[in-house]
Amino acid sequence: MVVRWYLTVCVATVSCSEAVASVAPVSEYKDTVRTLGELNVVALKQQELLRDDAVSTTVVSRSELEQLNAVALKGISDVVPNFYMPDYGSRITSTIYVRGIGARMDQPSVGLNVDNVPFLNKNAYDFDLADIASVEMLRGPQSTLYGRNTIGGLINITTLSPMRWQGWRVMAQGATGNEWKASAGWYHKFDDRTATAVVGSFSMLGGFFRNLHTGRLVDKEAGGSLRWKFDRRLSVALTMRNVASASILRQGGYPYEYVPTGEINYDDTCFYRRFIFNDGLTLNWRGRDFSVSSITSVQYLDDNMTLDQDFLPQPYFTLTQKQKETGLTEDLVFRGNRGEGRYEWVAGAFGFYKHTDMQAPVTFKDTGIATLIERHRNEANPDYPIAWNTRDFTLDSDFGISTGGAAIYHESVFRLGRWKLTAGLRLDWERSSMSYRSRCSTGYEVMRLMPDGSLTHHRDVDIDIDDRDRLARSYFNWLPSVTALYQLPMEGENNVYAGIAKGYKSGGFNTQMFSDVLQQRLMGIMGIGAKYDVDDVVGYRPEYSWNYEVGAHLTFPAARLTVDASLFYIDCRDQQLTMFPSGTTTGRIMTNAGKTRSVGGEISLGWNPVEHLDFTASYGYTDARFVRFFNGLEDFSGRHIPYAPQNTLFIQGVYELGFVNRAVRSLIFEANLKGTGKIYWNESNTVVQDFYLLAGASVTLEGKGWSFQVWGRNLTDRAYHTFYFVSMGNEFLQSGRPMQLGATFRLAL
Repeated sequence: MVVRWYLTVCVATVSCSEAVASVAPVSEYKDTVRTLGELNVVALKQQELLRDDAVSTTVVSRSELEQLNAVALKGISDVVPNFYMPDYGSRITSTIYVRGIGARMDQPSVGLNVDNVPFLNKNAYDFDLADIASVEMLRGPQSTLYGRNTIGGLINITTLSPMRWQGWRVMAQGATGNEWKASAGWYHKFDDRTATAVVGSFSMLGGFFRNLHTGRLVDKEAGGSLRWKFDRRLSVALTMRNVASASILRQGGYPYEYVPTGEINYDDTCFYRRFIFNDGLTLNWRGRDFSVSSITSVQYLDDNMTLDQDFLPQPYFTLTQKQKETGLTEDLVFRGNRGEGRYEWVAGAFGFYKHTDMQAPVTFKDTGIATLIERHRNEANPDYPIAWNTRDFTLDSDFGISTGGAAIYHESVFRLGRWKLTAGLRLDWERSSMSYRSRCSTGYEVMRLMPDGSLTHHRDVDIDIDDRDRLARSYFNWLPSVTALYQLPMEGENNVYAGIAKGYKSGGFNTQMFSDVLQQRLMGIMGIGAKYDVDDVVGYRPEYSWNYEVGAHLTFPAARLTVDASLFYIDCRDQQLTMFPSGTTTGRIMTNAGKTRSVGGEISLGWNPVEHLDFTASYGYTDARFVRFFNGLEDFSGRHIPYAPQNTLFIQGVYELGFVNRAVRSLIFEANLKGTGKIYWNESNTVVQDFYLLAGASVTLEGKGWSFQVWGRNLTDRAYHTFYFVSMGNEFLQSGRPMQLGATFRLAL
């Protein structure tokens, strides 16, 4: 059904576009690109020249990514100011924080597009991608043009196009930690109208952290991917691009240290497994006065997270979360042709649907039954103690979650002399429904305490719980944005700007809380515990923000210096926060803070003082605090929002030494510093990761079509932590990766 729907949309869109093209002959269409050295940025919605727009943005080119050996989004954490993606847990986490806005579970705070195709599920954000042409990060709400879950910004990843490069590209890499990566890509242009590319990659990590209970490394992983890209010029006015990709991941986990001992020591198996398939079809038609783009995608995610949820060497309980998700998206973008006129516009319509089937059983084991259930029950009623019939049982939870939405949007741009004024509005509707079934079949024996201290059988209690229901939420939003940009009367690209934009992140359901709901239901049968209101604890509301920003894009040709700077203030309502409920609960809960605010600034510098020497620096500062948040037990007003770093810092120097030699052309020396912190780990701000610096460097020997690079990360072997949490009253931390040394060989034929 899904495939049939997708093919119908594709054929209909192509047919309509060709029909329009047949009656409107125009000059040959070319992709709208921004050229910055070797970098090409394809812009379907945002302005052609990003530094000519009122937005805080960073573009990381292919050569810059290769210098940092970055093949995933975590590689540009801190490189982009106020952008932080910590490396902890497994790749299901995909946590991103921008300007104090972030999410550790469920809905993402930053949107992700790969070759113009939006990713719907943040579980799929953390992946390796070969042959990236550029990574473009727009900070601040992008909700007017891109809609849901872009409250913190938008990341556009563009992969290498076979229309612009042909031949073979090969990469091989080895590093300490038994890390190996390899990729190979074939790019071929059949003629001026048709080109294709096939790229495959493989990666493996032996790991750095060992579980003392098993003696094995816990953070090992292996994965691979395959991508096929096909470009076709169907007519003078119509072009088509289809990108299909599939990836597989097998990952261990989790390197969480028990704080009192500093040891990773737990008894049950932990792993994460994932399969992703995406196919995106982009059609572009350009007429005399306007252009039309259609972006249609099919997305499939199948993953399994299994973990020892207590992370202790005793058998308490384990969690498995399996899900299969299918998603469909369609984005129609209409745009007035860019020219020298005073008025430009973009408008469009977007629709999506996704369905998730999820299983999330929690299995209680011997120690968990004894300490979390039997002990509490027997302390409450010592005259009639109980003993469970079996030393393990399962709280089963099955979910079917369907989410769909539709939106229309428009943005107008007016140019009045040196002024550029932009106003936009998006009307967005979304509905999410969840059907659930929670069940448990177990039992226990009730005994009677006799006067002599002996126990006798009193009665048997069978527990057979089978609860099922359906919940639904609907949201309608208006998402405006207004900006004003003034071109300064100076040599080079120089402007100042100001803007206001509303951000939006979807609400959802706390599926991991159902084990607690079922646990409390079970405890209620025994006459202890508190009953949850399912509708209250399972659903959480959308998050909204107003972002106020001023900034500047400055160029000083004489000094060979570029500067980008911005100041922002974010007023956020119902910010979504992940919390571990107090007591002996087994899950995590997403809750809404009453009101928060973030204030800060960013600056990026690029300096080329002399030929062959380049310096890059970026710094981001964010002060994010609760304005009003009472969780029912404590008032956190005035405290810092946890997990969002106050500072990010990146400093890099690159020097290229050229040779007059056909075989070897240059020797490139690169050194960098990345800084992060402070990070407050809890709402009460009692646990903190202080600011830390990580040093990196590389030396690259380049020839015609090849390069060999030796590199290092965390060269001082700095100890730091990337995650902290409390479960059942126990504290856990995860350490960052130690020093790593490696070598990378690249070949382009």
